Amino acid sequence: MTSDLSPDQLERFAKRVEADPSARMMQNALAGTDVDKVVLDHARTLSVPRSMSHHLDDWEATDQKQSGRCWMFAGLNLLRVGVAARLGVKEFEFSQSYVQFWDKLEKANHWLESIIATSDRDVDDRTVAHLLASPAEDGGQWNMFLALVTKHGLVPKEVMPETESSSKTRKLNRDLSSLLRRTAHDLRRRIEAGAAPEEVAEAKDDVLAAVHRMLCLHLGTPPTSFVWQWRDSDKHFHRDGEMTPREFVERYVTLPIEDYVCVVHDPRPSSPYGRTFTVEHLGNVVGAPQVVYLNVEMPLIKRLAAEALVGSTDRPAEPVWFGCDVGQMLDGDLGVWHASLFDYDELYGTDDLGPVLSKSDRLYHHGTAMTHAMLLTGVNLVDGPGEAQVPTRWRVENSWGTEKADKGFWTMDDSWFDEYVFEIAVPRGALPDELRDALEQEPIVLPAWDPMGALA
Repeated sequence: MTSDLSPDQLERFAKRVEADPSARMMQNALAGTDVDKVVLDHARTLSVPRSMSHHLDDWEATDQKQSGRCWMFAGLNLLRVGVAARLGVKEFEFSQSYVQFWDKLEKANHWLESIIATSDRDVDDRTVAHLLASPAEDGGQWNMFLALVTKHGLVPKEVMPETESSSKTRKLNRDLSSLLRRTAHDLRRRIEAGAAPEEVAEAKDDVLAAVHRMLCLHLGTPPTSFVWQWRDSDKHFHRDGEMTPREFVERYVTLPIEDYVCVVHDPRPSSPYGRTFTVEHLGNVVGAPQVVYLNVEMPLIKRLAAEALVGSTDRPAEPVWFGCDVGQMLDGDLGVWHASLFDYDELYGTDDLGPVLSKSDRLYHHGTAMTHAMLLTGVNLVDGPGEAQVPTRWRVENSWGTEKADKGFWTMDDSWFDEYVFEIAVPRGALPDELRDALEQEPIVLPAWDPMGALA
């Protein structure tokens, strides 16, 4: 049974608003004020002070600007801590545009391989439609960052600095997407007409050469080698001679990132804990290990993150790469996240219209996904049951510049961690024995459009 909106209904709705004095007051307020400022719970913001019992960062936050490179900024920010110490400098940055160049080129190749692999399906097939919707995304995952560093190495920022297009990627992505969609049409047409695999491979190679040229024009040509020299904090000059990007990683990156694994919190009943997962067609480097998640319960994720930030006698404290749904319940000016920061139900009068969706139901109903990656650099621990210590809030190094929050470092209430944090990267050895064994399982394959395949 269907029904349209009748005149009687519309009249009843209008009279309900007219008879509600609070609605008229809010209407006046919202005419000239941002809705989040109207419903911000200021008491909540005061309950999330910036001080931490454990605090690692004494460096400056970075700025991804108008790009979706948060995942690689977070990865590079994790690695730069040890590199700065090894170089004897306070501040150090890797070239983000160098990693960006190779990610764009590798992603184009990975995407074209997926287009070829699905060429026997209709163009409106759900998987094909998902691929065609986003040929040239900026986003990524921890395993994708690891694949790029392993294959292409890294260089200091001064060797390949930012450009207009590296910091503002919209037009580069527009032009790259247009070329790739055109190529998808051509490759599918060739394959349908019975083209030999060699012909298809040659056509793909021609397009990748065009993509490479496009990236060189927008981002610069990545160096194959460079001369590395620097002056440390004591003004002493050092020169290490000529090296390749991979040699730079071997000499200066101190974290064994090849041993880091990704653990996630996916509370959906369809995603059992203690199992590994992957997502169809997710990745950037063809031939690299696939993107794999180990699904665990939230208390373990928090414990692993806190243990990394605190350190131990045999393992120094270190920041933690993590992915989350960043746009939920945040005040951008104060740099605060809290799960109950805004009371939208009170504003709209929707308290009695059904329960608020759980994290699991938000995933099922496309109400949440991982949209951003950052770095945990501090935690506030207090005494809990027995001898345990429990977190009350977390300090976060964002990559949105230094103008907001605590010069670019944000504060996350622990309630927000529960609801909107999805994954962290930790050393394999930090996991309990049974979960290390679980990593050897054949992963469950989720469809390409599953929300756990979202790119930060």
